[in-house]
Amino acid sequence: MVKSRVSAAELVAGRYRLVDVVHRETNRVSYYGEETETGRPCLLTQIGLPDDPSPDDGRRATSRILRTSERIGLLRPGAVTTVVDAIEEAGSLWIVTEWVDGIPLGELLTQQGAFNHVRAARIGLELLDVLEAAHVAGITHGELSPGQVFVRDEGSIVVTGFGLAGATLAPRVAAPSYASPEQARDERIGPASDLWALGAILYTMVEGRPPYRERDRPEATLKGVDRLPLRAPVRAGPLTQAVQGLLRKDSRERLSRPVVRDAFVRVLNEDPEAPLQAAPRLRGRRVVAPGWSRRAMVVGTALAVVTVAAAVLVVTGQRPDDSGSSAAGTAPGPSTSAEAPTAPSPAPTTPSASPTQEPTEPATPTASSSGTPSGTAELPPGYSTFKSPDGFSVALPEGWTSVRTERAGDVAYRVIFSAEDDPRKLAVTYSEALGPDPVAVWRDDVQPGLEEQAGFERIGGIEATTYQGYRAADMQWLSEKDGTHVRTFGRGFLIEDHRGYSLRWTTPEADWDDPGNREALDVVLRTFKVSGD
Repeated sequence: MVKSRVSAAELVAGRYRLVDVVHRETNRVSYYGEETETGRPCLLTQIGLPDDPSPDDGRRATSRILRTSERIGLLRPGAVTTVVDAIEEAGSLWIVTEWVDGIPLGELLTQQGAFNHVRAARIGLELLDVLEAAHVAGITHGELSPGQVFVRDEGSIVVTGFGLAGATLAPRVAAPSYASPEQARDERIGPASDLWALGAILYTMVEGRPPYRERDRPEATLKGVDRLPLRAPVRAGPLTQAVQGLLRKDSRERLSRPVVRDAFVRVLNEDPEAPLQAAPRLRGRRVVAPGWSRRAMVVGTALAVVTVAAAVLVVTGQRPDDSGSSAAGTAPGPSTSAEAPTAPSPAPTTPSASPTQEPTEPATPTASSSGTPSGTAELPPGYSTFKSPDGFSVALPEGWTSVRTERAGDVAYRVIFSAEDDPRKLAVTYSEALGPDPVAVWRDDVQPGLEEQAGFERIGGIEATTYQGYRAADMQWLSEKDGTHVRTFGRGFLIEDHRGYSLRWTTPEADWDDPGNREALDVVLRTFKVSGD
């Protein structure tokens, strides 16, 4: 445990003076400080290092923190603290950031007590925006707690602490009562751990206490997090399901980001006494997805990356579509580790569309001059190649055309193919805001939305595979569409960092094993090609 010390005579690294304690947690103490040469205020956070750390350990820790902070700062400027220095000194790691003109959420809760569910939803939504931007970029916070979230006077938040997870060896977490069960078991962490922490913070805001109480020793607290049942929230109101869904012990069963976002937005939109415009920090606009059951999604406008993430949800998020499902399985999703692996490359030419472009008119597929896509075997009779202006081609049954195209600015789109009187459909979705794990997106982002649809039943497991040399994953499921049982095969694959496609083939379940249907699916998978590949 770190012991706080405040001494105007003692300097950190010879240039930062400690003035006062701002907040303290089990293994972390934050101070208001000043840079001696300029008098500029700063926030200094002291973190305990293992006994007798080697010089290499200290260098690795400071390098990791500075590197991660720079990355997330570019994604969420203004909503994430800027790290100006990282120092290893006398058994402690010191993180120096620009001063945050606000109060740690933990201190605010101590002063004011529990929040009503509307205020909690507003803070939760902003915090989710920050996490979403980080997760899309393959960054996991890993040590999120009320001491890492500062609330400004006008209500907006600033998050600190990115890059700390894994930078030191002991203890693992600074606030054990907000650690996830997988952290308590000392297992590898990923975005799901951040979602647990979001749930724990949400619980604390509405209940006035953390879901698992702090005990005398961090090890005892972590054991409680891992083994004890959750104390049911009693003041969460319409946020109850979101709180409980985020605090599921099994990380695979936690609510996905789109589902949590929808819960926050629903609270903000439906509370008649707290209109959205009364919250200064929700300086945004409402984006309504084409064909989305009239539910609005609030997105912040401060950051392009959050706009990207929200736009992807418009096209690929949790909503019904004509392919018989509620979420596009655009392949790779959030990483399950703190540092995302490098995605495979080559980098084919990617399609883009004007942010103001309207859905295109249906186009008619035309056969290529050779009758086959480049590099594929000859097409069976009754197929022709559709060349999309968006940058891909695929062989389709004769008479099929693009019946609808949906866009989210220039970062995501979906094209639906079918033919009159043919119940089968193909959905091709492209996105530029994806993560590196194709299995995780089906499991964590897509399936929770599908489970809300009539007759949903997954067929088998989600299978990792390789498609055209890219990392990919396959998922199949049953659902009900207009009274008909349908079966969908989905394949998502990543073509480059954060960019990828999904192909979803849907047909009536009774016709699934029909030779013509199996041939059509085989032709689609064999001939789909990205321009430039």
